[in-house]
Amino acid sequence: MGTLVKETTSMKLDVEAKEKAKEIFKELGITMGEAVNIFLHQVALRKGLPFDVKIPNEETKRAIEEARKGVHMEPTSIEEILTEREHIKDA
Repeated sequence: MGTLVKETTSMKLDVEAKEKAKEIFKELGITMGEAVNIFLHQVALRKGLPFDVKIPNEETKRAIEEARKGVHMEPTSIEEILTEREHIKDA
């Protein structure tokens, strides 16, 4: 995989929208820059505007926190992941 190259970009943003978005990004645990990069990658992958990103419900938040702590996590190999991915793709 190639080296990740980053550059600084200047954008004119709606101040109110930016502040509201920053609050959401904080709840999601990502920075404004990370959110913009996610957006750009999704636009490139989908060749259009991407999916909606919303604040997870309480059950999902709990599952995310448990995953970050390694709770209920089972060791797996890349082979198992690729096999599962193929099963999902074929379904």
